[in-house]
Amino acid sequence: MACTLIHFTTTVAVPVLLGIAASPAEAQLGGSLPPSQAAHAAVVKNVLNGAVRTRSWLDEGGTTINEYTSADGTIFAYAWHGPTMPNLRHLLGRYADTYLAAATSRFAADGNLHASHVVHPALIVDSGGQMRSYVGRAWLPAALPPGVTPADLQ
Repeated sequence: MACTLIHFTTTVAVPVLLGIAASPAEAQLGGSLPPSQAAHAAVVKNVLNGAVRTRSWLDEGGTTINEYTSADGTIFAYAWHGPTMPNLRHLLGRYADTYLAAATSRFAADGNLHASHVVHPALIVDSGGQMRSYVGRAWLPAALPPGVTPADLQ
């Protein structure tokens, strides 16, 4: 019976880790956002004296997504909060499989359905919450602009 329960929770956890709501983002982590696409954002701000640009929008599930872009146009981070998990496969792009493998391994070790903390040399993801209250952030440590810390990603 314990094996069946573990299999069931692992099967349920994988979609939760990746998110189920679609995201309207045009680019992915590590990619770049052409200036013409940035015009579609609900809110665009320049922070840290123009070194970082943030773009925010609501996904289809009502979750706020904050996208962080460096001065050269590289998307180096996302942060989210809201009632549903964002589509992490879309946001993480080429890093999604790295995240999924690490998160699945971590889940197998600790069984925590409510939080995921993945540290990989190329990617860090903190994600958690409970039904209707999800928060998280994902960033590329090597791509953080000077003066930007993970605490700035909210």
